[in-house]
Amino acid sequence: MASASDPRQPQKDAADQSFDYMFKLLIIGNSSVGKTSFLFRYADDSFTSAFVSTVGIDFKVKTVYRNEKRVKLQIWDTAGQERYRTITTAYYRGAMGFLLMYDIANMESFNAVQDWATQIKTYSWDNTQVILVGNKCDLEDDRVIPAEDGRRLAEELGFEFFEASAKENINVKQVFERLVDVICDKMNESLDNGQLTASANKSALLSETAPEGQGNCSC
Repeated sequence: MASASDPRQPQKDAADQSFDYMFKLLIIGNSSVGKTSFLFRYADDSFTSAFVSTVGIDFKVKTVYRNEKRVKLQIWDTAGQERYRTITTAYYRGAMGFLLMYDIANMESFNAVQDWATQIKTYSWDNTQVILVGNKCDLEDDRVIPAEDGRRLAEELGFEFFEASAKENINVKQVFERLVDVICDKMNESLDNGQLTASANKSALLSETAPEGQGNCSC
């Protein structure tokens, strides 16, 4: 983990400057939809149900290979509570992609998707790519949001859609890989058309570091 609070992630991964691109990604959504569990499953292939609500924001670093390019992912895990909203939205700037997450067994988290989508539109740059994720699909007996409702909402918002489960490791890797691929495709289109903005170019090509005094999170 990029934070010193988790010794499992080698520090050299966060410090490694050998990469072709760096993408800043954010996981957002209501509290308790499973954002941190989702990130830990992807970055560390681990799962625990012992997480408490996120305090502030934290991140992990993971390097992947896509289309013969080495891509360094800086994945920010954000607090879902309203009282942290001004903190977390400050990190939207420069983000190349978002995972907007809800819990398939929690109608309130699904109803909040539109508000989160509005925040993305308000605080991030125009070409930011978004995937809507219906998390906890292992809770089929407790489901209150049909998959078709999630898919329909994603289409209305112009997002791609996946259902996933951090607990059962369903579609976790696939969601991140798809987001990276979509960002790469959009970036290549923009480069071909000479339309890549200065802020997007900086985020894609340069490494960023966490602000000093960054708090740790677990949600």
